[in-house]
Amino acid sequence: MSKVVLITGGSSGIGKSVGEFLQTKGFKVYGTSRNPDRYPNSKFPIVALDVTKPETISNCVAELLTYESRIDVLLNNAGAGITGPIEEIPDAEIKRNFETNLFGPINMIKAVLPTMRQQNSGLIINVTSIAGYMGLPYRGVYSASKGALELITEAFRMELKGFHINMTNVAPGDFATNIAAGRYHAPALEDSPYKATYGKTLGMMDEHVDSGSDPKQMAEAIYKIIQTKNPKIHYKVGAFMQKFSIVLKRILPDSTYEKLLMNHYKL
Repeated sequence: MSKVVLITGGSSGIGKSVGEFLQTKGFKVYGTSRNPDRYPNSKFPIVALDVTKPETISNCVAELLTYESRIDVLLNNAGAGITGPIEEIPDAEIKRNFETNLFGPINMIKAVLPTMRQQNSGLIINVTSIAGYMGLPYRGVYSASKGALELITEAFRMELKGFHINMTNVAPGDFATNIAAGRYHAPALEDSPYKATYGKTLGMMDEHVDSGSDPKQMAEAIYKIIQTKNPKIHYKVGAFMQKFSIVLKRILPDSTYEKLLMNHYKL
């Protein structure tokens, strides 16, 4: 029997690549979007969902269960970028980012758990970020929201062990997607003390995304995880140096690692 996979944010970027790849492997794939009508040519069905609105989460899961009798895999992929000096990012934007990157995935998990518990099986994969392993300058809010999801996963998976439900994190590095276009950018204010350094760092971040890896790497990694009987707690997918930066953070003194980051961002 083909496994049923639900991918949040499956209309573009990593989610789309993963969905199309899994479909070629025989999975029944369903993606989500706030505006499904915009994707009439999607290779798999797109269900309406806004992860910041709990009522749409309930409706999405209920709709999927009218098509299928089960949910085998939830891929919490929907996310939002945010940049800016923390001092200057409006509180509303910080809260909105956490609603998307943290509370949205938590509520998606809560919505599918009754079905997975009834099945006595299931896999939940949370897409985090290598940025979630470190506080990056002018990406602090994003790092914090993704880092929080990493830790929530660690706790959640232990709570679910008795129900034969697995949970894991996949932290991607920079991939060539449209995430930069949808990212919230705090404006570089003319009178801001951060204007010069923030503008320079923002340009570097966009260059990293534009020259990022092929999203198919994420698709292949997700497929391997689904095929794994006992997934690990953490996976990292991306360029060697991006993954190695996590190792360096673990072994270097904090002040040394901070200097490396500041040199990298030319601060």
